[in-house]
Amino acid sequence: MIVPFTASLLSTQTPHSGYHWDGTARRFFEGWYYRVTLPTEKQTFAFMYSIEDPIGDQEHSGGGAQILGPNDEYLVRTFPNVNQFWGSPDVLALGHWGKTDFYPSNTGFRTMGSRNITSKNNSSKPCYLSPEEFKNHIKEGYQATATLNQGLIRDRSTNNYCYWEYEIKPVYGWGNQGNIQQSTAGWLSFLQIFEPGWQILMAHGLASGVIDWNGKLYEFTDAPAYGEKNWGGAFPQKWFWLNCNSFDNESDLALTAGGGKRGVLWWMESVAMIGLHYQGKFYEFVPWNSHVTWDIQPWGKWEMSAKNDNYEIKLIGTTDLPGTPLRAPTQDGLIFCCRDTMQGKLGLELREINSKKIKTILTARSSLCGLEIGGGSWNDPWSSSS
Repeated sequence: MIVPFTASLLSTQTPHSGYHWDGTARRFFEGWYYRVTLPTEKQTFAFMYSIEDPIGDQEHSGGGAQILGPNDEYLVRTFPNVNQFWGSPDVLALGHWGKTDFYPSNTGFRTMGSRNITSKNNSSKPCYLSPEEFKNHIKEGYQATATLNQGLIRDRSTNNYCYWEYEIKPVYGWGNQGNIQQSTAGWLSFLQIFEPGWQILMAHGLASGVIDWNGKLYEFTDAPAYGEKNWGGAFPQKWFWLNCNSFDNESDLALTAGGGKRGVLWWMESVAMIGLHYQGKFYEFVPWNSHVTWDIQPWGKWEMSAKNDNYEIKLIGTTDLPGTPLRAPTQDGLIFCCRDTMQGKLGLELREINSKKIKTILTARSSLCGLEIGGGSWNDPWSSSS
């Protein structure tokens, strides 16, 4: 498998960028999230890919691609054949083929015309294709790397479809620019202790390309882009999430915040974090260096704050929109269990604490914030701290 990857990407590649499945039969899922925001159109496209029980022949074995599109519209396609999925264990690169005119041969995949379309594909398994080869031969499916997101899915009952192809220039991974990038959940996330694992792959990037949404063409250059993933053998019990990298009058600002109940060996714990990239610096508020509090309504309002020895931050996310139900991997398979909007309002304030004096570093606002709740027990507000 040959995946484009240059030395310049090493400065932004995070831990856990590679595919985590160890080849065993234990219950397992991995999910990836790519997003591009179009500020001029005030719209966002979020692409969600997942694979469950990739060993195959299990009750929930299979994959899927979901898109949350303009005005929070929704499109989904499942891919039951796990053998048509591929993922790199070393770098961010994955894909799933659905309908294709390839068929396996002794020398690799060939088209029905018996022409070996790529000399790089010398195994009888799906792999990375050039964007042109993918567009010509993959009729349903996707492929995604650190610098490319491409695919085509269609709802056969409505004939609604989306084709997307855009290149990505990573700007921020997860950490200070120029430094070794960090694990979102800390160094212990390398061990199978905390499940599910969570990693922000790219806090901010610039995307250029095209998206065809049911015949409406969106073309964009250097649009804000984002990526994250999660994985494991256990599934989230409950969670919330705020994310934005398209702010009013602030082009160099990216926020990701969230929390949830996760498994730690044989017990559950509630944790939350806030991460902010601004003008080349990473501001991290996590349980091991900060006091983090949250007050999340069942829908409509997300409030978070955090404080450590040097900084404090406050977030308020709101929406009057109903949100869109989305599927996520669960113990019972890929089912509806969360609700999102990509058109939430966000207010943010970051302050520096110095000799008991407080100085405001940043105030920012956006009307293109991603807001989410997921899991069970959302009949009442969730207020807690970690």
